[in-house]
Amino acid sequence: MDLSSAPLLSIVMFMPLVGALIIGFLNRDAKGNARWVALWTTIVTFLISLLIWVRFDPTNAGFQFVEERAWLDLFKFKLGVDGISMLFVILTTFLMPLCILQSWVVIEKRVKEYMIAFLVLETLMIGVFCALDLVLFYVFFEGGLIPMFLIIGIWGGPRRVYATFKFFLYTLLGSVLMLLALLAMYWHTGTTDIPTLMTTKLPADMQWWLWLAFFASFAVKLPMWPVHTWLPDAHVEAPTAGSVVLAAILLKMGGYGFLRFSVPMFPLASEQLAPFMFTLSIIAIIYTSLVALAQTDLKKLIAYSSVAHMGFVTLGIFTFSTQGVEGAIFQMLSHGIISAGLFLCVGVVYDRMHTHEIEVFGGLVNRMPIYAAFFMVFTLGNVGLPGTSGFIGEFLTLLASFKVNTWAALFATTGVILSAAYALYVYRRVIFGALVKPALKNIEDVSYREIVVIGPLVVLTIFFGFYPSPILDVTAVSVKKLVASYEASVRPPVAKTPAAPVPAAPASPAPAPAHE
Repeated sequence: MDLSSAPLLSIVMFMPLVGALIIGFLNRDAKGNARWVALWTTIVTFLISLLIWVRFDPTNAGFQFVEERAWLDLFKFKLGVDGISMLFVILTTFLMPLCILQSWVVIEKRVKEYMIAFLVLETLMIGVFCALDLVLFYVFFEGGLIPMFLIIGIWGGPRRVYATFKFFLYTLLGSVLMLLALLAMYWHTGTTDIPTLMTTKLPADMQWWLWLAFFASFAVKLPMWPVHTWLPDAHVEAPTAGSVVLAAILLKMGGYGFLRFSVPMFPLASEQLAPFMFTLSIIAIIYTSLVALAQTDLKKLIAYSSVAHMGFVTLGIFTFSTQGVEGAIFQMLSHGIISAGLFLCVGVVYDRMHTHEIEVFGGLVNRMPIYAAFFMVFTLGNVGLPGTSGFIGEFLTLLASFKVNTWAALFATTGVILSAAYALYVYRRVIFGALVKPALKNIEDVSYREIVVIGPLVVLTIFFGFYPSPILDVTAVSVKKLVASYEASVRPPVAKTPAAPVPAAPASPAPAPAHE
């Protein structure tokens, strides 16, 4: 088969949907078959995405693997990836088999529907990062709400209904404003093609309103302070795999939206509102870190920690520098790995004790040494310790922000100290100390299945901490193009003053004729 002409992005996007259809035809009692179909579907999807990564040209700043099919005047099915979106596709396809494996024995109720919801969600998440049409992006961006709403609402905790409606309403409200902005852009430019809109110069006053409308959606999705309050409730009530997807992938859609739309399409508004973004980012970093320090629930602590780490993302993006944007992208990808590992670690003890409360645990290292080692790696990565992937993104964003605004960098750095405070404090309370609680006397260490699920994330956390090139090399050229385009839009080249004419040198006298 000639893969050079194969629509690889469409295959990766719709493969999970095919798996969902197959599961749909299975008998409701065939729980094992539903699990195996979901697992093999996500594994094959991941392998095909790796093929796209191998064939991706990191020296090309444009969109690659472009597929285009016109369906309606306002709806064009157009896909493509560049250095910014490529790795988010890989992150999505990599985590989904781990989510299926994590749910293997935990989910016993409505297994068939659970697997279908996750596979449909995978298709929609991949679509967000591949869409090159505004309408198509909006469909995928909003469509992901539905399966996540079901995952939390059906398989979640006791307060799942409250958490799902809060999550849905927050996200939907912001997205309605984005829809209005999308229609306004179409009426003004006559196109919904994203690459075309990235090079279209919109009026300055129009950019303001469009930027704010898109901001309303991306800020909730990221989430930014003060529209972050839906996240802790959603995490606490979601099943473990739902928390993994929510923290590792769905939150990144907000940061990706700022990179794909806000900065390249509304550069004048982005420049003027950068101090506003710096302020919100610093508040998020400091305030939510302090709130995390006061938490008694493990999942809530990690959720507030996620909000703080996303503050570094927006801080880096709105430095409008190559270093800052690359740091923001690296931070999102690294947080996707580390937060997934943290929630999986919480899921391990929840499956045994059926609680997230910190006070229930203590001294787990005595019974669960392998678990303690796994949890330690993710805790240190969350703190940003050198040698873990968490350090690279935070260091780059802080370095870039220091060059732009010293005070912003100074305040943001306090978030690194606070993250060490709450992360190490909770690790000591859960893992170290004497094993005195009777309920923990017979708790078992991680199983082989749990090692297979968590082990790859441990390896990647350390690997990218020492060798970040596989990520930075892919993003470098596309980020440079984004920054150069932004600078050209907000700082048009100054016309050069013509140089003064250089006076001609006086002609030398003609030599006297020779006499014989």
